Amino acid sequence: MKSNKLKIGRIPYANLFPIFHYLEKDCNSAGYKFVKGVPSKLNKMLRDGELDISASSSIEFLMNKDKYRILPWSSISSEGTIRSILLFSKFPIHELNRKEIALSSESETSIVLLKIILREFLSLQCKFTSVNHRSISTTLSSFSAVLHIGDTAMREAKKVEAGAGNGSIHIYDLGELWDEYAGCPFVFALWIARKESVEHKKELFSRLSSDLINAKKYICKQFPLIARHAPQKEWLSEKELVDYWKMISYDFTEKHLEGLRLFEKYAKEHRIY
Repeated sequence: MKSNKLKIGRIPYANLFPIFHYLEKDCNSAGYKFVKGVPSKLNKMLRDGELDISASSSIEFLMNKDKYRILPWSSISSEGTIRSILLFSKFPIHELNRKEIALSSESETSIVLLKIILREFLSLQCKFTSVNHRSISTTLSSFSAVLHIGDTAMREAKKVEAGAGNGSIHIYDLGELWDEYAGCPFVFALWIARKESVEHKKELFSRLSSDLINAKKYICKQFPLIARHAPQKEWLSEKELVDYWKMISYDFTEKHLEGLRLFEKYAKEHRIY
């Protein structure tokens, strides 16, 4: 028997904690079922019909537009530095030509973004290999650089800054690099829904859309309070969490759409998908 609840993918990273905290604590979520997973896992579940909607990778939407609709007004984007999409490198980025880069198996959009930055903006040709391990010290013993996203990226950056890693490690923020060369927001994730789910669960989708709009209004005023409940405060201070959330753009405006279209254009030109 099919569930009447709205099956919602939940990425357990710090960037989305304020949104889901609001949905769980301040909304009537009786009709919602939250399913945790990293972006690459949730993308596949959404594609296979195991979820109705998810805050999923923008590349998933671009690759499968025929399957999806996007909820308006909401995204997870950067308008410059993002702090949680990071390239850790043993070399300055301009010296990575012909070298091999490890890619987090949790990522999809950020992998395409990195390839665009290297090929389109910096004219570099690199080799890429997907890896599962998270320690940059372990990964950089075999690769010239490694891409990490989400909480792993921020954890590893703190280790490097604290001197636990190799002091010569260079850290590059992909949101900052995109802004430097493209000059528009970068959309990492959208609220992506399966078309047939929207048709079959119209009332629940309408409620979720309204809840997400209210969430954006609420969380910006309550970041310090929300930080007290975040699991990430075990390794980030509440102030660091608040500063991080303030850097994220949760909107989806015409400027964000411009950035998404530019991302799609570059991805197609370089046959990345």
